[in-house]
Amino acid sequence: MAASLDDLPIPKNLRDSAVLVPVFRDAAGELQLVMVRRSSFGIHGGQLAFPGGKHEPSDASLLATALREAEEEVGLAADNVEILAELPPIAVPTGFRIAPFLGRISRPEVWLWQQREIQEVLEIPLRHLADPSQHTEEDWQLAGWPMPRRVPFYHVAGGHSLWGASYRIIQPLIQPLLQGHWPV
Repeated sequence: MAASLDDLPIPKNLRDSAVLVPVFRDAAGELQLVMVRRSSFGIHGGQLAFPGGKHEPSDASLLATALREAEEEVGLAADNVEILAELPPIAVPTGFRIAPFLGRISRPEVWLWQQREIQEVLEIPLRHLADPSQHTEEDWQLAGWPMPRRVPFYHVAGGHSLWGASYRIIQPLIQPLLQGHWPV
């Protein structure tokens, strides 16, 4: 049996970062989650993630970081975001402490993403993630892991897997969002 992802060591000195967890209702009233697929370079290359990044000294707060990064990465202006909740921070083995912010957005007509960092912008129906057939666990052996790990993830359109920190952020939000806990 593979070890759990929870067994991966977390560095003592973490770098602050922040992400926006953008949600909106489409024309049919369907609740959509916006994610990005990172470009192939870098430590998180090719992975699904929320718009966000490292906290910079010029950022007034971690919320300012999340909003700045969302605008830089996918062209989502801060004026088009209403923050619904500051979510619990998540520490990850790659050395970051992620501050997630749930935000209701006014979707731009066209997503304009930073092509150097972002491969594509995905709009994922929340109902899709709530479907038990889209959730599974597998044993994965990734570079840098001394042994295989049991990885829970969601299947997302296009053959992508939503796992890791993004999984840990969205998983506890799916049912409350669908049940109207936050007005979206």
